[in-house]
Amino acid sequence: MATSHVMVNARGEYARPVVRKVGTADIMDALKLGLEDFNAKPSHYVFLCLMYPIAGIVLAYWSVGENLVPLLYPLMSGFALLGPIAALGLYEISRRREQGLDSSWFHALEVRHSPAMPSIIAVSVLLLVLFIVWLMVAQRIYVASFGESAPASISSFVSDVLTTPAGWSMILWGNIIGFFFAAVVLATTVVTFPLLLDRHVRTGVAINASIRATFANPGPVALWGLIVAGLLVAGMIPFFIGLAIVLPVLGHATWHFYRKLIVPMEEDGAL
Repeated sequence: MATSHVMVNARGEYARPVVRKVGTADIMDALKLGLEDFNAKPSHYVFLCLMYPIAGIVLAYWSVGENLVPLLYPLMSGFALLGPIAALGLYEISRRREQGLDSSWFHALEVRHSPAMPSIIAVSVLLLVLFIVWLMVAQRIYVASFGESAPASISSFVSDVLTTPAGWSMILWGNIIGFFFAAVVLATTVVTFPLLLDRHVRTGVAINASIRATFANPGPVALWGLIVAGLLVAGMIPFFIGLAIVLPVLGHATWHFYRKLIVPMEEDGAL
């Protein structure tokens, strides 16, 4: 992996990445560039990302087999909270392709040599904790709506959810609270992982940059989140197979969206 750079100002202090304003055109361009990265060697990327749809199928099978049907939707939707971790290798491939370096699929594994790996692990643990908390909250919402007893079958559970006041209440509160979790993850990670790979910055600096980018561009970042959510839902149909294409495209596009949101180090006067 190419040497990362420490961002410091003239006094030797850590300098904050500079955030810039973006618009809808930048989002569309990031998606276009992400698709171009994918088209460069799609078979490699599909291979890399097959683990994501396979993991989704395993989660669905496990939740049904263990009579955890009420957690099936929270598992599927919450698993997307871990998407930024799954896309780490794709960011690295886009980074290398951007610099004209060899971008063969095995270079995705080089993220393990990044000097920012401790920070990457720390943010990954944070996302994992949020995922677990989301599942716990989702379970509490189900219990508050239907009690402790498990549904007799998938069909009866679906019927109860769609045709009873308790079911509609669960859908409403589940989506409201789930939106909150998704918003927190989006705001704290929209540029965090790409920034950590691109520059040797501390965890707090990367998360702070992500939050500042979100507040500076609330509309575009919200639109980005909706596009990501919509494509992930589309990729889950049927049987998660579409994620083998959707995930790599979004992974590459996220790198380019990062480039739109954060001023390159050679231009921001940090060094």
